[in-house]
Amino acid sequence: MTSLLSTVRGRRAGVESTVPTAPGALPFLGHWHRFGSTPHRFLSTLSAHGPVVRVGIPGYETYVVTEPELIREAFTGLSDQGSMIERAELLLGGGVTVVSGATHRRSRRLIAPAFAKARIAQYATVMTAMGRARADQWRDGAMLAVNEEMHDLALRTVAGALFSGELGEITARRVHRLLPEVMTLLARRVTRPAWLDRLPTRGNRRFVALVDQLKDATADIIAAYRADLAADPAIDHGDLLDTLIRARDEDGAPLSDKHVHDELVNFLVGGTEAIGMTATWLLYELARNPEIERALHAELDEVLGGRPAEFADLPRLDLTKRLVLETLRRYSPWLTVRHVPAGYELGGYPLPEGAMLFVCPIAVHRDPEVHADPDRFDPDRWLPEATAGMSRGAHIPFGMGARQCPGNVFALTQVALQIATLCGRWRLRLEPGFTARETVIGALVHPKSLPMRVEARRVPGAEG
Repeated sequence: MTSLLSTVRGRRAGVESTVPTAPGALPFLGHWHRFGSTPHRFLSTLSAHGPVVRVGIPGYETYVVTEPELIREAFTGLSDQGSMIERAELLLGGGVTVVSGATHRRSRRLIAPAFAKARIAQYATVMTAMGRARADQWRDGAMLAVNEEMHDLALRTVAGALFSGELGEITARRVHRLLPEVMTLLARRVTRPAWLDRLPTRGNRRFVALVDQLKDATADIIAAYRADLAADPAIDHGDLLDTLIRARDEDGAPLSDKHVHDELVNFLVGGTEAIGMTATWLLYELARNPEIERALHAELDEVLGGRPAEFADLPRLDLTKRLVLETLRRYSPWLTVRHVPAGYELGGYPLPEGAMLFVCPIAVHRDPEVHADPDRFDPDRWLPEATAGMSRGAHIPFGMGARQCPGNVFALTQVALQIATLCGRWRLRLEPGFTARETVIGALVHPKSLPMRVEARRVPGAEG
């Protein structure tokens, strides 16, 4: 226990300083008991103890960074994520979210064309079509499990942007069947002791089997795309897989089938969860804030007039985009991790090599020292005059630096277009007195449930 909660000393401005340890540690467990199903609530208490705070997690030397400028320094100076993310390697393989160092930089360069503005505009046609199809399915007065509805829409849209054509639809259906269970099992694996991964339990065997089925699902379409490109080099499927197949490294070599598969799975896992939960919480906050909802409807009626939102509409959907940013502030990931290299110092504290550096974006975003009145949902925080002088470490839903999410513009675009399309035609209502209860699943905060009733809107001047 002494080593678990030992003191790290450093110097700041010539004065001896000590990394404070969070209170409430237990023998052998450290602070692990404080994490539970809402670890972000525990991490949100740590800023009161200092800009860098030590927490006890069995098997890991761990420090939490709570101050935005130090977060900016850590995110821009460090990129290796350490052993915790490596626990996801069986599923995510050598994808960009897992690899480090030169391999990570190479992967970023190779996938960058997939997220160029011209490609995002192509993917937006899928986003619009999927949003319109979902709006067409809803019925006045129906009750929806909105968290499940938005996750399903996100998964179908991301898969549709990855794969196109008849084979793409088949692949998307296979992925849609497999991915929810895969992600549930993955969340369990990365938050438990590593030795449990090696036991021949039913859950471990099931996880391996599902990963193998995902590989089979993508193998057929990767082979088909390669055959199409060999037969006609000018062909363009207009999707992300096409871009990955065409990618070449500095020596002119293409990505291997395994590398292409790994990047597809990385995007499916990361994109689906982040997009689905952002849309879920945005609809929840609109129902809780009727004045903001009315302002959104006024914008949508003026810009869209009842039609689905398209990529070209985004410059005029200012409030819609600010609503997405505010939702990402209130409901961002609860954890990102950096590995501490030898000789590293942060905020005047020399930290031990091999330690884990935790950043809890949602805790920073809800800190009253960082954002005034943080529990108030206020899209006007993101007006240009309100963000002037804001630290770059004060809003980090997609991370920062070398590991900033490469699909952040894709995610922002999808949520904005689909929320605009759905809310242009429908209003969602909470049952009287209902308040969503937060729980952590994987890297994100989910509502335990979110039942909402659909009401049709009358749009002035809309057809039909």
